[in-house]
Amino acid sequence: MSIKTAVILAGGLGLRLRPITNRIPKPMVPIRGKPLLEWQMEWLQKHGVERFVLATSYMWEKIKDYFDKKGLDGIIYSVEDRPLGTAGAIKLAASKFDDEEFFVLNGDIICNADLRDMARFHREMNSKLTLMVVPFVSPYGMIELSGNRVSRFVEKPAIPGLYINGGVYLMNREVVRVIPEKGDIEQTTFPKLSEMGVIYAYKYEGFWRSLDTLKDLKAIEKEKVVVDEGSGPDTDLQRKG
Repeated sequence: MSIKTAVILAGGLGLRLRPITNRIPKPMVPIRGKPLLEWQMEWLQKHGVERFVLATSYMWEKIKDYFDKKGLDGIIYSVEDRPLGTAGAIKLAASKFDDEEFFVLNGDIICNADLRDMARFHREMNSKLTLMVVPFVSPYGMIELSGNRVSRFVEKPAIPGLYINGGVYLMNREVVRVIPEKGDIEQTTFPKLSEMGVIYAYKYEGFWRSLDTLKDLKAIEKEKVVVDEGSGPDTDLQRKG
């Protein structure tokens, strides 16, 4: 059974994407002519998600205007009237529906992960909270040595055995009860739950990118892969009616 609801954290200011984000919120930054948020929603929909709860704040009306004009169904807006951090944003968004399991994802990532397989893993592990983790890629080129002699240059490799938070979570409702009403979930809830041994990591080593800077945007635009087959530029979200 697929997960039907996803909370997308779409309230970021996108300071490092200025001047683009002076006029639009970060999730609406276009990639190949389509907002990042729309790419995410198409990917989620392909894996069975039917309801999108957008945790918004900065310029949220521009997000609503865009999707209203497209006549899209299944969107709920959770609007912060003051900054709540990622923890508060998730807690507020989770009050808009009653599903026992749901996805949460950062509004600035794009990837090809098989979310049905992530759900299978989550249930097999009897997990309360599953984090997608992706390989840590060095921001620098590496040099291999043979004694004091340089044997090889490796351009920004993935470091074996090291992973970072991929910004995609599968959460059980009971986790919401321990999330504070304000603060960042990575600094509050995650450390506590990891000490309790109830967080599991779903390892994903396929296409994954985070959009944080103008440099990231240029790199993503050049990628041959943006989203998986069947959910690309010619695939539209389901419309009302």
